[in-house]
Amino acid sequence: MQLLIMRHGEAGWHTLDQERELTESGRLGVAEVAARIAESPWRPKLIWSSPYVRARQTAAIVSEILNCPVEEKMFLTPDDDPGECLDALIEQHASPLMIVSHMPLVGGLATLLVDAHRRGIPFMTSQAVMLDMPVVGPGCADLKAQFLP
Repeated sequence: MQLLIMRHGEAGWHTLDQERELTESGRLGVAEVAARIAESPWRPKLIWSSPYVRARQTAAIVSEILNCPVEEKMFLTPDDDPGECLDALIEQHASPLMIVSHMPLVGGLATLLVDAHRRGIPFMTSQAVMLDMPVVGPGCADLKAQFLP
């Protein structure tokens, strides 16, 4: 499986975390990264998105540029367990697949798949990484590319 993991774009402030919206700078950063992914050999067939507004907005921009559908997944919020996402990935057959979510989930998921631990690496807003996994499981992925705004 080929998996792109992307953190949402820069977001403004809101009293409810799940209602934070992308800033103009965030929208531009997401579009820039999506354009780079479009030029790569790893265009996703499907995007999984967190239900939070900033992630949905990020996924919508990426979806428009890459022409692929988006599915919201309730297990992709900031404090969800990366193991739950791993369980869903084991059942998934679309490849390349893109996940649009938040810190600390994206960092924890990336390190779980590459290094088999959950300490997590930092992701900038709008950053995406491309992982290649012959078998979906902890420590089974290789980092193939990184896309920065």
